[in-house]
Amino acid sequence: MADFVMDEKAEAPTRDVTDFILQDILAGILLPGTWLKQVDLERRYKCTRPEVRRALDRLAQKRLVEHVPNRGYHVYEPDGRRAREVSEIRVILETAIAGTIVQNASAEEVSRLRKLAEHFDQMALNGTMLELYEANLAFHRQLLVLGGNLELVDLITEIRQRTSSAPVSQWRTRARVEQSGREHHLMIDAIAAGETERLKDLMRQHIRQN
Repeated sequence: MADFVMDEKAEAPTRDVTDFILQDILAGILLPGTWLKQVDLERRYKCTRPEVRRALDRLAQKRLVEHVPNRGYHVYEPDGRRAREVSEIRVILETAIAGTIVQNASAEEVSRLRKLAEHFDQMALNGTMLELYEANLAFHRQLLVLGGNLELVDLITEIRQRTSSAPVSQWRTRARVEQSGREHHLMIDAIAAGETERLKDLMRQHIRQN
């Protein structure tokens, strides 16, 4: 496991330190297995030791960070078994509301989804990895919101974080990023056409390949 050398130029935080550490994990700056020295985090984010400790504890609860007694914290390293099992949980939960998504998708909602899918495509061409990751989350969150159960949306959002701590592991090749974008549009097409079973098939394919 690697140690992370902190950049001393980080600006003082204006929100919870948890958000800043999470952003660096999701951006791939803090790679899986990286040990997180609390003194380095204090310097990087210009905060106190208790703030760092609370942030690390919160991230440990989300399985983005792992606490090893008497050693400290490191960025979580997911294994293949866990990733497969979490993907199957997502398949069960997300396909279960596919029919409701189709029923609730007005022309306006379909248009909103299309704009979010197009934004993902734009970030794939010109954005950073973090911007691409956030664009992907925004699309999927709006898709799930149409299922009508916000608690389920939050649950699935949390579950997504258990499979990988860095989006670079989702999209290892340019071709996979482009395929994700195409799948977004195919799901929208199925919703617009009222094809629930087609939407379910596309959801399964999309989740299992990400």
